[in-house]
Amino acid sequence: MKTIAYIRSDFPSKFAIPRQSGICRLLSAKVVFEPEYRNIDAFRGLEEYSHIWIIWKFSEAVRDEWSPTVRPPKLGGNTRMGVFATRSPFRPNPIGISSVRLESIDLNTPNGPVLNILGADIMDNTPIFDIKPYLAYTDSHPDALSGFANLPQNNILKVRFDEKLKKLMPHEKVQALVSVLEQDPRPGYRSEDGRVFGFSFAGFEISFSVTGDILSVHTVTKI
Repeated sequence: MKTIAYIRSDFPSKFAIPRQSGICRLLSAKVVFEPEYRNIDAFRGLEEYSHIWIIWKFSEAVRDEWSPTVRPPKLGGNTRMGVFATRSPFRPNPIGISSVRLESIDLNTPNGPVLNILGADIMDNTPIFDIKPYLAYTDSHPDALSGFANLPQNNILKVRFDEKLKKLMPHEKVQALVSVLEQDPRPGYRSEDGRVFGFSFAGFEISFSVTGDILSVHTVTKI
């Protein structure tokens, strides 16, 4: 497998990355290709699609051995399920797949053609193996069964974010951050009320805590 590109996203670490692609539709990212794959002809016709599939590597989860069962965060991190019934990064082959919106294509940048995407659930600097167009007539299955992943979603949290803190960040990043926080980024096995969590996002260090269905942002510090 050859790495054809790398993702450029606002998440330098795994914490708070949405658990599935498309959940936080305001999250912007870029796909920057390696020199060998910057031929403009390779992108001919891609502008006609609104969504694409990204096939990528769980580069921070590479292991020599694999386990037949894993503990999905969806089930609180305490129940084991078969690895092939989950989207866990700990797999025989560390491959991920994400469906994202193709916002635009910049064909002439210093780094060659760059894809601007929305809704990615991928950590910054993740290697990408391939790009494929999303075909609604065959890729969409509204009546599909989703196993344990079809359990009721966590309630959307109400985010308390002081205006003074918001002004420390670009407006578009504030909106994207709120969409991430609404989904409750805490680990499923560490969701106790009042505990303060922190993570990096878009060049800022964010700290927050949750009480009931209220998430309060405490600090925003530029890195």
